[in-house]
Amino acid sequence: MSIRKQVTLPRPLTVGDVVAAHSVDLGEWTAAQVVRLDADSQTAAVLELDWSGSEPSSVADLGDVAPLLLTHHSWNGTLSFCNHGWGLPRSHKVVGAMRLLHDGQANSWASEWNLGDQLARQRRWDRGVHEDPVAPWKAEYTGETVNEFLGRPAAPRSEVTHLTIRDIDSLDCAQLVQRFPALTRLHLHGRLGLLSAANDLNQLTRLRRIRIVDLFGMTEEERLRPTRVPELESVDLYGIPADYASAMRRTWRPEVPAGTSVSIYRARKPEWVEENRNNPLRDWDGREQISATMYKKAVAQYKTTRKAVLEAFAEEPVDARSTRMEEIGYAYGEAFNRLDQRSGFIETVEREELFGALDHIMNEAEALHGPSLEDARDSLVSGVESVRDW
Repeated sequence: MSIRKQVTLPRPLTVGDVVAAHSVDLGEWTAAQVVRLDADSQTAAVLELDWSGSEPSSVADLGDVAPLLLTHHSWNGTLSFCNHGWGLPRSHKVVGAMRLLHDGQANSWASEWNLGDQLARQRRWDRGVHEDPVAPWKAEYTGETVNEFLGRPAAPRSEVTHLTIRDIDSLDCAQLVQRFPALTRLHLHGRLGLLSAANDLNQLTRLRRIRIVDLFGMTEEERLRPTRVPELESVDLYGIPADYASAMRRTWRPEVPAGTSVSIYRARKPEWVEENRNNPLRDWDGREQISATMYKKAVAQYKTTRKAVLEAFAEEPVDARSTRMEEIGYAYGEAFNRLDQRSGFIETVEREELFGALDHIMNEAEALHGPSLEDARDSLVSGVESVRDW
């Protein structure tokens, strides 16, 4: 007989509890009630309250409260009622309990607790303001634009607390921290890029949430430390160095009972990074409907196609490349027909990625050997289209 592992809440939480948190959107504290706890999905159904004010010490400080009804935008008198992960964030506190204000089930889901966002939107709507204002505390850049920005002399942007940077090839964390010293939320999304001076992220003493995706270069010694970033309540790492991942797990899993959620996946060895840095199909590795064997065969075919295209650019006259490109495209389409027949893994996203891989090959070939006639690229795609079943 199998024994089901006991599932316990990271922080004490009970149905009927009222949770309070400070909202940046409101500039005040707000509150919500826990209506239901589900051990199987490890979620809490949370009903937001139509209240904000100074930090409460008990339920009595809230006065006579009611659930928040949403009428802004496309909402039509719906309760602000949502399922969250049942790990209560470190910045949230239970101020007491009251009778349940609702006993239904929540049909919406959120990846994080964000109390106050809906209440702020509703209050603006009630005032006749139907557009969301520009939030001065939020900033978003690409890796290229942020590096240009960090390379110019400028005063620190202390008003920015939420920062997202996408498409990172390289980023100096020391420069980042100097320019954005007051961050509470930092999302970094790479293209198998490199982070340098990652230890300097420990200078972001107010940091609450960090997400790092497909970035490398961080060492075990550069991990974030609870004594340096004591307010950190969400660690979300995906596609990062294996040693760094292990160090972050060891460091932050003991903090889960204090209100820090820890999600770390796809730790990568240096060999994997080196092999996949120039592989546009790397995201297929570990994808749900793509087996490890199928992934290896797909990458092998990509490499075969890449080699053939590069050889054609190096050896064929410019005016003869189109015919060769069509032949290569035909072989590419046929190869993935055979692979897809076995498991039917090529869906809309994968189809777009397969054509994106061809663009990647052509861009590389033209960078190495000079521009091709436009019809060479078209011929490569035409060869695929003439035969593909996916």
